[in-house]
Amino acid sequence: MCLSQVKKYLYILVAIITLGSCSEYQQLLRKGSLADKVKAADAYYNEGDYKKAFRLYELIVPAYRGKPQAERILFHEADTYYNLEDFYISQYKFERFAKAYPKSKKIEEARYKEAKSIYELTNRYSLDQKQTFVGLEKFQKFINDFPESSFLESANEHTSKLRNKLEEKFYKIAKQYHHRDLYKPAIKAFSNYLVDYPGSKFSERVLYYRLESAYKLAINSFEDLIPERLDKAQEYYETYITRSVSEDFKKKADEIAADINKRKQAFNIQS
Repeated sequence: MCLSQVKKYLYILVAIITLGSCSEYQQLLRKGSLADKVKAADAYYNEGDYKKAFRLYELIVPAYRGKPQAERILFHEADTYYNLEDFYISQYKFERFAKAYPKSKKIEEARYKEAKSIYELTNRYSLDQKQTFVGLEKFQKFINDFPESSFLESANEHTSKLRNKLEEKFYKIAKQYHHRDLYKPAIKAFSNYLVDYPGSKFSERVLYYRLESAYKLAINSFEDLIPERLDKAQEYYETYITRSVSEDFKKKADEIAADINKRKQAFNIQS
């Protein structure tokens, strides 16, 4: 028998086995006993065949609510959704599990995977960040409650990524005010940002753009407002110089500072 014929027969054999397996699975879904479905669901789950497992768990979960086996079954059900990357449902399932079984041996993993599911549902920084705030809250509570967890490193990493997402979003919002020449709201937004995100990677840019916003507000003001606003811009320059660590904006900042001093001197002469 040639090699091509051997391959052909092997393909046929695999197809027959697969069809037989599918047929048995369909029979189990339709007519299998509850005990058989539980046994099969757990077997599929342990083998990593989550698609087959979750269909069986969906059928058996209602029958086991309130029973001793429910804890294991409900965790497995939630975890099948998680492994199938259906994070909208998995976060809901893990949340329900955590509320129902706060003393479970699986509570740590359930709480982590609930937070991780929410993390996976968050939008990119330019879109609505409601889920980001929820995810941060969930991860922070997890970190506080399980400081020795094996998931701690991952939880901290995801917390950092969520914070970075918020930092970028609010930096972009403040910068939009600046680019649209809305200098008052820009200054307020940049100042709030520095309070809310003191260690942000955008801090140096925020310090510079706040200075530039204050400077442009001053030089475009009515004459009686100019001195006070120039003083404020100079104050922001001094803060920028004190806190800046790179040369990215220093030349521009120094030019602004020089013009502020020049204008203040000219204003004093005129007055």
